[in-house]
Amino acid sequence: MGDHKEQPLRVGAAVRRRRRALELTLAVVAERSGLSVPFLSQVENDRARPSTSSLEKVADALRTTAVELLAAADPACSVDVVRADDIEPLPQPRTRSLVRGHHQMHASEFTGDHDAGREFQYRNDQLMYVADGAVEIEAEGRAYRLGRGDTLYLTGGVRHRWRAAESDTRVIVVAVAEHIEAVRDRPRR
Repeated sequence: MGDHKEQPLRVGAAVRRRRRALELTLAVVAERSGLSVPFLSQVENDRARPSTSSLEKVADALRTTAVELLAAADPACSVDVVRADDIEPLPQPRTRSLVRGHHQMHASEFTGDHDAGREFQYRNDQLMYVADGAVEIEAEGRAYRLGRGDTLYLTGGVRHRWRAAESDTRVIVVAVAEHIEAVRDRPRR
């Protein structure tokens, strides 16, 4: 019951993660593997399932094995509940992941104060939701104050920093997971 081990695996995200980690383009992987760029794109987007032979060619091109790619693959269908009491009470501030594993979406809950000097820049889009309290956010030279129930949407590449404006603030941050970066105290222009 609820066991997703019997579901087919989505190897596309594992292929994409490996390719990007090696800083390779689809064209380079296509040349190395003898497979077409459109087919590799479909594999990475889970629109095509490679045969064993094709997966081995892709793995060779990525300097890994088919077994390693399958081990890093995501289940095609999964349901995972993260309970609030699954974590031990920690002093504030605290961060907890709301999604386990490697998925297209990343979500975290921040409770308490936050390092306002830390600047973030995500390559992909991000949504911030204030569950409790209030936050002050600086993004692209503008300041925003969000209260309970407010959201802020940032497109990929927007530099921003934020801090809790009230005690017991809880902020939910949801972002596309691939290549999330945080930079500290980058000079402003």
